[in-house]
Amino acid sequence: MWEYTDKVQQHFLSPQNVGEIEDPSGTGDVGSLACGDALRLTLKIDANDIIVDAKFKTFGCASAIASSSVLTEMVKGMAVDEAAKITNEDIAQALGGLPKEKMHCSVMGREALEAAIADYRGHTLPKTEGEVVCECFGVTDLEIIRAIKESNLRSVEEITNFTKAGGGCGKCEDKLRALLETTVGAKAQIVIPQMPQKKMTALQKIKKIEEVLEREVRPGLRKDGGDIELVDVDGDFVTVALRGTCKSCSKSQTTIKEYVEKKLREFVLPSLIVEEN
Repeated sequence: MWEYTDKVQQHFLSPQNVGEIEDPSGTGDVGSLACGDALRLTLKIDANDIIVDAKFKTFGCASAIASSSVLTEMVKGMAVDEAAKITNEDIAQALGGLPKEKMHCSVMGREALEAAIADYRGHTLPKTEGEVVCECFGVTDLEIIRAIKESNLRSVEEITNFTKAGGGCGKCEDKLRALLETTVGAKAQIVIPQMPQKKMTALQKIKKIEEVLEREVRPGLRKDGGDIELVDVDGDFVTVALRGTCKSCSKSQTTIKEYVEKKLREFVLPSLIVEEN
């Protein structure tokens, strides 16, 4: 279990500026439900290029909510040019720090701000081209290279923390390592920790799955009047049942495969297969 600062807990439990501005000056949409995190940031900007209001809607974990909340507080009253200089590290620092595994949430906030400012200025951010390196989360080589350069990343584990690449099945780790070595340079000292695979007992696996469902999945589902129940765990097969509004939703299979399964693969075991009861 991660340790959150008081500031993170404050912005998660009592998030500021939740919602969407009517007729916004700029809108930034980033992430996707398929990857487990999505954020919409709307800005109201006056004739002097001052951000007078900011609101957000997010689908994600505690860190995603806290990062979005504190970002809206940071930019209100700020000139657009100054807001454009905000980095993901600035967002994390404003929260008193984030667990290293959750730094990608601050990156999502920075990306949403970039998109909203570009929308206000009438610009279209260029779509991230390049080769998709991480199939699980749709992360490209150019996104990874940018994160390495901007945040001075020095390990595959750090790349995963900042971009989520490699956090699913793990098949892209060799590609991540190659990008790291190419981007940083042969002279740099690159620390790539070897993470031994520890076999879980059936009880440990069930407990871990329950923890992840409670921490990563239920908060998002409950916002829309839904819930989820763990029914059975048989080897790598996890059976769950959607409850509430999610039970009758036409997109329940998408929720199961593209959200629940990916969360369990990310935080429990990459081999898990989730099925609906």
